[in-house]
Amino acid sequence: MVESPAGHSEGIGLTDGPRKIIDSSGSAVLEYSASKKLNMQNIVITKPYRFVPPRFSPFWAGVLQWYLPTYLRKSFGITSWECVDSERLTASLNAGAGVLLASNHCRPCDPMVLGLLGREVARPFHVMASWHLFMQNRVQSFLLPRIGGFSVYREGLDRESLKCATRILAEARFPLAIFPEGFVTRNNDRVFNLMDGASFLARSAAKQRAAAAQPGKVVVHPVFIRYFFEGNLAATIEPVLRAIEARLSWRPQSQLPLRDRIVKTGHAWLALKEIEYLGASQSGGARERLESLLDHVLAPLEQEWAAGHREPDLLLRVKRLRSAILPDMVHGDITEEERARRWRQLSDLYLAQQLHCYSGEYLAYSPTAERLLETVERYEEDLTDIAHPHPPIHAVISVGEAIEATPTRDRSTDHDPVAGELRRQLERMLEESKNRRRTPLKEL
Repeated sequence: MVESPAGHSEGIGLTDGPRKIIDSSGSAVLEYSASKKLNMQNIVITKPYRFVPPRFSPFWAGVLQWYLPTYLRKSFGITSWECVDSERLTASLNAGAGVLLASNHCRPCDPMVLGLLGREVARPFHVMASWHLFMQNRVQSFLLPRIGGFSVYREGLDRESLKCATRILAEARFPLAIFPEGFVTRNNDRVFNLMDGASFLARSAAKQRAAAAQPGKVVVHPVFIRYFFEGNLAATIEPVLRAIEARLSWRPQSQLPLRDRIVKTGHAWLALKEIEYLGASQSGGARERLESLLDHVLAPLEQEWAAGHREPDLLLRVKRLRSAILPDMVHGDITEEERARRWRQLSDLYLAQQLHCYSGEYLAYSPTAERLLETVERYEEDLTDIAHPHPPIHAVISVGEAIEATPTRDRSTDHDPVAGELRRQLERMLEESKNRRRTPLKEL
């Protein structure tokens, strides 16, 4: 699925202007002033969910494919791209297999970048996208289904979406693209935990195809998208750092080396969140402090909404809590005071997902220009909800080897073979893609 990143800045005063949140009435509510704000992207929708099916239109798909390079350049700074081993995907399509593309998800533009792979193999893709993306504006709501998108509800079991995805794979007309990490990570050099959806969908479709009059295969192709920044990094991120430092009431920290300046800004942001939630900034390494703050944010919510139960993965923890908090908000069975309290809790979950993306070690040793840029973009997005494009960026879309899905899972092992092979290939492609850099790696 496609999902947006998370953030939270309530009470810090780092975000200007009101925020609008879509409520069950369909109108924008809970607009917070500069002194009391709920800084959260519109990823939580308190309206009754309705499945949005794909309504693929060759006309609109063709228009979007024509405009795609221009859109990626203007909106995301993607100025060039290349596809690696796309013949693997072509071979699966020519063999008539149902194809599931499972990609890493380090930037918001990843679904559109996959459209470049569709151009390469001359086949459009279906994309399973989070329902909130269909609720942002009328243009997006109109276009997404017509270029192959369909919705999935993150806050519960969406049987209609699962049926649709399984049918697409079983029909084997167009590939289906999903992002098993579940959210935008802003980490091109890490593969986060993968959700079980890829292997489940592939096996469900394989079972249907095996029972069909003309049986066929279902395969999973890992896809790894690597981004290379090919410009002047210091000149590009200097204005962003100055703006963030101004929000912190700092003078520009231009006397520091670029990496140290970025790290110092990150420590300031973490200290502010610790003061907000813990009452004082904490000592220790960044990794330990992040984990401590994360647990402090989630533990009270899990005590209230999950009887103290803690899921093993952060994304599952957040999903379980959102699924418990939202239903009464959707049905309107609570007071305005309780509704406001739950919005604050959802904002805390938004922060937890954001904290999860910071490793505390991403800028250690000799970070690449891409790691530094990713981190500054994450700061910008977390503090302002806006990340400006920073060209020139070169995208490399690598296609992994086909992983055949069987109708039933091999129970002789504790691990899912499809999921295990998917992770293994993504991690290998992560390392191999580093060699596709076109410009010399500079010391920063």
